[in-house]
Amino acid sequence: MSYRVAVVGATGAVGREMLKTLFERNFPVKEVVALASARTAGTKVSFGDKDVLTVRNLDTFDFTGWDIGLFSPGASVSAVHAPRAAEAGCIVIDNTSYFRMEPDVPLVVPEVNPQALSKARRGIIANPNCSTIQMVVALKPLHDRFKIKRVVVATYQSVSGAGKEGMDELFVQSKAGFVNDPIKAEVFTKQIAYNCIPHIDKFMEDGATKEEWKMSVETKKILDPDIKVFATCVRVPVFIGHSEAVNVEFERPVSVAEARAVLRDAPGITVFDQREDGGYITPVECQGEDATFVSRLRKDPTVEHGLAFWCVSDNLRKGAALNAVQIAETLVAQGLLAKRAA
Repeated sequence: MSYRVAVVGATGAVGREMLKTLFERNFPVKEVVALASARTAGTKVSFGDKDVLTVRNLDTFDFTGWDIGLFSPGASVSAVHAPRAAEAGCIVIDNTSYFRMEPDVPLVVPEVNPQALSKARRGIIANPNCSTIQMVVALKPLHDRFKIKRVVVATYQSVSGAGKEGMDELFVQSKAGFVNDPIKAEVFTKQIAYNCIPHIDKFMEDGATKEEWKMSVETKKILDPDIKVFATCVRVPVFIGHSEAVNVEFERPVSVAEARAVLRDAPGITVFDQREDGGYITPVECQGEDATFVSRLRKDPTVEHGLAFWCVSDNLRKGAALNAVQIAETLVAQGLLAKRAA
């Protein structure tokens, strides 16, 4: 069977990556439509090596007869159009934050909780936050074996997490620094070039940022409500690829050798852990790759059953587009997607 797929937010970085990922993974597409705001309707986007799609206006698009909607247009836009698409019979896989914590919307990472897809009664499935996705992919096999009690994580998140505007700001500021021009901060709260900013999303009453809150509540919803998570999220001057330093406390004894073996056998993970110069993966090396890379595995002697590791992934792929397409693939595999004639 093949399916009609609508990509919403097709002119953005994640939307373009969704189109690319659909083609690269040979998803059974019958027809693809690219949708975006009226402002960008009429522009062209690529699908595969030869096909060029003309972007259509989301506001006036009729989702009747479309099987899957891959959404990444911004939360306020998804709030309006995702329910409209679902009511027309199109299963929505939404990359924004709008529906993630709603109890009747499953929050899914296929390697971690594919069984949650059966609960998509509203016809909407949420894609988790990019920093959460790569962390829970690495935590899942460890939790199954050793049972996690607590996670402390510091993230080093690339500017592409803030969209094209964030990438443009890093480029412009980096260039300005070389030629000694004034540097202006418009997208981020402070200069991002040659700098690190411990602030992603809005501040909350307890002093945490919303990005840090997301990592905690999303991990609980996806993996286990009893896991305690404390996050510090930092924006760094990297274009693509999120990194995380993760410290985990388990209920059961764990050794580095056992953890390494468990992670090597887990889906979606590549372990590259050599205790020598360069024996780890960095954001530059993960760009364009599907895997979540784990390096720097170490025993944490400050707690009874502790482990530390370094985790890197392409936030535009596994952190967004790839995870969404994998959800669509899993829907097909589980027979949960309404099938129409090829």
